[in-house]
Amino acid sequence: MKFEDFKKFFFRKPKNALEGSEDPAAKPAQEGAIPEKLAVKCEKCGQIVLSDEMEENFGVCPKCGHYKKMPPRARIAMCAENFEELFADEVGKNVLDFPGYDEKLAALREKTGENEGVVCGTAEIGGVRCAVFSMDYRFIMGSMGHAVGEKITKTFEYATEHGLPVVGFALSGGARMHEGIISLMQMAKTSAAVAKHSEAGLLYISVLTDPTTGGVSASFAFEADIIMAEKGALIGFAGPRVIEQTIRQKLPEGFQRAEFQQQKGFADLIVERKEMKEKLAQLLQLHCGEAN
Repeated sequence: MKFEDFKKFFFRKPKNALEGSEDPAAKPAQEGAIPEKLAVKCEKCGQIVLSDEMEENFGVCPKCGHYKKMPPRARIAMCAENFEELFADEVGKNVLDFPGYDEKLAALREKTGENEGVVCGTAEIGGVRCAVFSMDYRFIMGSMGHAVGEKITKTFEYATEHGLPVVGFALSGGARMHEGIISLMQMAKTSAAVAKHSEAGLLYISVLTDPTTGGVSASFAFEADIIMAEKGALIGFAGPRVIEQTIRQKLPEGFQRAEFQQQKGFADLIVERKEMKEKLAQLLQLHCGEAN
């Protein structure tokens, strides 16, 4: 990027949202705002990072190493090839007539372009065909309602029927309160599907990302043959603040982070995002052969 462009976007107050337009009816840009397509602000260190640099680094801040959350399709594209989506028409419904839930779902579908909080399908990783699913933080923080549980269950059933390993990227704030007990029932349903997949002698690799909590951590996320985690991911059932308020004690630094969980035996290995594709390929090839 030329220095003149750098000065234009970082040192000059925009006249309005279109930068440079003299139209008085145009809505003025907020002072100090950063053009989204040019640069982003790190959520942790607050430093400005060029969007291209952040993208090349797979959403990891090059200044402090903070892991930015990734949309599900971007995460699958980062690790896999030849993705074919399954069960895209499975959508959540307001079965309990929860106030405002229908409107919330409609708004999220329009905003994210996704029907629900998880994307499922088949793909190839390291030449090995597998079933994959990736949860969406943008959709009520990947919370598990009926549709999310159904899609993940169907993914395991499909993998069992076709003799495929499963790679799952877990990210969730837990059960979706809008669906009450129906949401909690998804824990048993997904776990049963995982068990049948395991009984068929098939591999399941779970990748825990930030955050993996609640009913998802208490079910399919921790039921894998191999449990991987991203650096610094929050992993547990109840969050640290809830635990501190319950036991009225200060928790140790790094409690429930990926490194802590590995020390306690809840995660097999921590993998940097830039190495995730290579590590998954190695594990799949080791357990499933070069290709299937």
